[in-house]
Amino acid sequence: MSSTRTRKKTSVGQVSFVGAGPGDEGLLTLRAVERLAEASTVVVDQAGRERLVATRCPEDVEIVDAGFGEDGQPMTRAARAKIVVRAAKKGGRVVRLMDGDPATFTGLAEEIAACRKEGIGFEIVPGVSAATAVPAYAGIPLTPAGTSSVHVVHPHGVTVDWALHADAQSSVVVLGGVDEIVDAAAGLLRAGRAGSTPVAVTSKGTTTEQRTVSCTLAEVAKAVPAARLERPVTAVVGAAAGLREAGAWFETKPLFGWRVLVPRTKQQAGSMVSRLTEHGATAEVVPTISVEPPRTPHQIEKAVKGLVTGRYEWIGFTSVNAVRAIREKFEEFGLDARAFAGLKVAAVGGVTAEALREWGIEPDLVPSGETEQSAQGLLDIWPPFDEVLDPIDRVFLPRADIATDTLVAGLQAGGWEVDDVTAYRTVRAAPPAADVREAIKTGQFDAVVFTSSSTVRNLVGIAGKPHPTTIVACIGPATAKTAEEHGLRVDVLAPEPNTEALVQALAEYGTGVRLSAVEAGEPVLRPSQRKGAARRTAK
Repeated sequence: MSSTRTRKKTSVGQVSFVGAGPGDEGLLTLRAVERLAEASTVVVDQAGRERLVATRCPEDVEIVDAGFGEDGQPMTRAARAKIVVRAAKKGGRVVRLMDGDPATFTGLAEEIAACRKEGIGFEIVPGVSAATAVPAYAGIPLTPAGTSSVHVVHPHGVTVDWALHADAQSSVVVLGGVDEIVDAAAGLLRAGRAGSTPVAVTSKGTTTEQRTVSCTLAEVAKAVPAARLERPVTAVVGAAAGLREAGAWFETKPLFGWRVLVPRTKQQAGSMVSRLTEHGATAEVVPTISVEPPRTPHQIEKAVKGLVTGRYEWIGFTSVNAVRAIREKFEEFGLDARAFAGLKVAAVGGVTAEALREWGIEPDLVPSGETEQSAQGLLDIWPPFDEVLDPIDRVFLPRADIATDTLVAGLQAGGWEVDDVTAYRTVRAAPPAADVREAIKTGQFDAVVFTSSSTVRNLVGIAGKPHPTTIVACIGPATAKTAEEHGLRVDVLAPEPNTEALVQALAEYGTGVRLSAVEAGEPVLRPSQRKGAARRTAK
């Protein structure tokens, strides 16, 4: 998230102790999002928060690492408190970002004391604790019938009396690493907890790298180290853990853990990224085109002035980029949506129509239902010119420099005069970073979603062909044909030519992969995990 506003720094800053949650950014509270957006300085002590800061904080935010000292050793709580005070004395809004909830198993008490001592104002913004969120994402209700209590234990650096947590009617949540989970299991067994007690151990909970191992308390010593789980690890001990199989929902999402390549511009990819995330995937946007203004603005400027003076009966938008280009030109001329009064507006599909609505314009003509959302689909429902009903016979089409002639020719055949104007140019984007190109070629992506023929051509041109194990999903027959012409085998074809249907079709494919593996009694593997796959080509 970028910010162009000027944030005034006071002589002494205000510190916000903000809970970052256990990993999933969707678990941030609204107040946390507000404070991150206002931050002049963010103090972090955990790795892996770069994306959170980059997307939620102003571009000029100062990031202070309080995780490790110059000697490479973890900082003490006292040392971190000094860093927070030092940052606050510079002024502005200081966000002290803490994993989970600031009030549980953090250095909050020491840092509050340091702020009080220096007369620095502060607030606490609660967050979602891993102690409850990770079990929930693993499908474990912590307090099923018969549960008398929930004990949360973080045994790092302290001696725990496990007899206090051995009650068979309690759920015990242990936070830490693999060694601490193993030690906790041994302590509970010594304290009398039955070896048959169900246990569920989750690594990297609430993220798309989440893994859960289920076993009994007696099996923990062997099963958990053998699973090679990465920190952070959360274990649930008790009858609640036995309900995991029935409650699992996150790790069983259709595209859980899939790394999906989205070759679109960031502005266009937003809704697709959100839908992929909902299905458990991690989407990576690689721009294949760059949208630029026309080489000479004279034609588009003349058309916009004609729009204002009543030259046109219709204006037809065939892309979000066209909406954006006209809107920018309006703003340049000091115009707003009121200039569309009396003008009929057409949009090629739902996404373009939504871009118009965001501008305050309700389109009069949009393909819907069974109608194809394309230039041809728009042409199929566009009324022919009628000398009696239409006072003006001219249509304004602001489009890309590489747009096809289908719509123009069809409108002219219907009796309309058409001003087909270049509103923007599409040029091939620069190649992605070397590591991304390597990931594309070596099959580190599980799937790629193509939304047009140009995305196929441009991706292959700037980064090479996706690896044969990568699932290829296309938005329609024309895009699929282009993919096949480039030597790719199309695995998924959207039933309707829109991004929502494309993502849903890929999710259904993922569901099929999972069910096939489960029915065969085999581990569920992502496409990128399949070894020794033969190179596939289009048939």
